[in-house]
Amino acid sequence: MRRLLLLRHGKADRHSAGGDRERPLTRRGEEDARRIGEFLHDEGMTPDLAVASNARRAKQTLERALEAFPAHVTHLIENTIYLATVDHLVEVLRQTPDKVKTLLAVGHNPGFAELAYYLAGSGEPADIDLMRSKYPTAALAILDFETDHWSEVRRGAARLHRFVTPARLRGDEDDDPD
Repeated sequence: MRRLLLLRHGKADRHSAGGDRERPLTRRGEEDARRIGEFLHDEGMTPDLAVASNARRAKQTLERALEAFPAHVTHLIENTIYLATVDHLVEVLRQTPDKVKTLLAVGHNPGFAELAYYLAGSGEPADIDLMRSKYPTAALAILDFETDHWSEVRRGAARLHRFVTPARLRGDEDDDPD
């Protein structure tokens, strides 16, 4: 089995003097990223590898989420996933080494939401409906694949194990889609 933890970056400032790639997380974005990291740790979902877009907000989301894990998690920055298409994201996913059982990927919409829809062939109907209706900042799709090889990942091959939003973890329903 392979598990993909597909995390959209946390809420970011609307503007940055350095352009879109340099937009930093807001305080809420940082808190939500930490909250998602704590959820992953508490659920025993430690990634074998974590990958983030090279945008500042994605890198900060990864850093805040990984603070929840007491041991070092191997992570890297992947320049090509910034605003990537589903086709490109699937190709990147298929290149993941098979020694990686659980992969945490941090990136952007619309690509990450579209990738989650593309991969999820089954799962809890309420979670699938919520994920399809909105994929807010710092939302996490947990996708399981019954395969031994990342190269075999394809459309509809995953079971959506769970869709987690920061609002659900906070106990409210105020998810901001930005």
